[in-house]
Amino acid sequence: MNILSIESSCDETGIALLKDTSVVSSELITQINKHKKFGGVVPELASRLHTESIHFLIEKCLKKAELCFQDINLIGVTKGPGLEGALLIGQTAAKSLSTLLDCPVIGVNHLHGHLYAAFLDNPSLTFPFMCLIVSGGHTQLVVARNHYQFELIGQTRDDAAGEAFDKIARYMELGYPGGPIVEKLALDGDPLSHSFPQPMLHQGYEFSFSGLKTAVIQTIDRERKNNTLNVENICASFQHAVFSVLSKKIKKACNDFGISNCVITGGVAANQALNHFLNKELTPLGYNCFVPSKINCTDNAAMIGLAAYHRFKLDENPVLSNYSAANLGSVNSGLSI
Repeated sequence: MNILSIESSCDETGIALLKDTSVVSSELITQINKHKKFGGVVPELASRLHTESIHFLIEKCLKKAELCFQDINLIGVTKGPGLEGALLIGQTAAKSLSTLLDCPVIGVNHLHGHLYAAFLDNPSLTFPFMCLIVSGGHTQLVVARNHYQFELIGQTRDDAAGEAFDKIARYMELGYPGGPIVEKLALDGDPLSHSFPQPMLHQGYEFSFSGLKTAVIQTIDRERKNNTLNVENICASFQHAVFSVLSKKIKKACNDFGISNCVITGGVAANQALNHFLNKELTPLGYNCFVPSKINCTDNAAMIGLAAYHRFKLDENPVLSNYSAANLGSVNSGLSI
């Protein structure tokens, strides 16, 4: 089965072609440089840039895979969550191709895509596993018992982890996106120089990073006033606090549910310091830690195609997956199927 997949939820346009579960070609155009001067993603600009690149990327993927449109058997496309206008670009392309090629199209929850990204680099990964999805917009703990048998057990009540990274970087005027900048500066800082709060450690599987963000900002203001601000130390200590919370929460969830396989995915999982921290914390306790490669942690179309493949295989009557408002119109933020 040849699967064309489309990802356009935010500021990356991604197209991929899969042969069942194997990625044949994958292309991505990032818009980061276009949004940098605004300090964040501008939705209207993102939509326009998706429009400019999506057709070119589809043709490039097909050429690289040595396939033509008529070879496509299934289309997968992100249905949400994301920027509504950006999602519409990808969904319109998917709907048009589905009609022209008379093939089914499946709308994929973007967070399901991040969960399935773990299989791109670890095809031997087995269920059940505990998945920590940590990105700019989401921080969630999910029990994955089997394909599309996912239970959301906890999530952030306010800022996502990646959002907190961006806001701290913006407050210190470090640039956008904040995550990679903070990660780089933290390498030269002392993670124990500041004792920042680690919120909600004893409140189940829920997260909260707003209070931590506020505490960091107050420290920045105080040190600026006293001319003692050390940006590297702030970044290292802030990052350490976030990592500690994530580590303790996933350890508690794995222990409570009796699960030994841990998956960490989403844009923040591309942070190599986080990978080292979690491996150091989890591996000695007997947990197996799986993290996608850096390119597969961030938004991409291959993860959407893989999620679409498994959804298609579970459908008793795949023709019902043809385009409909119910399948592709949602921009919900949950993990419901």
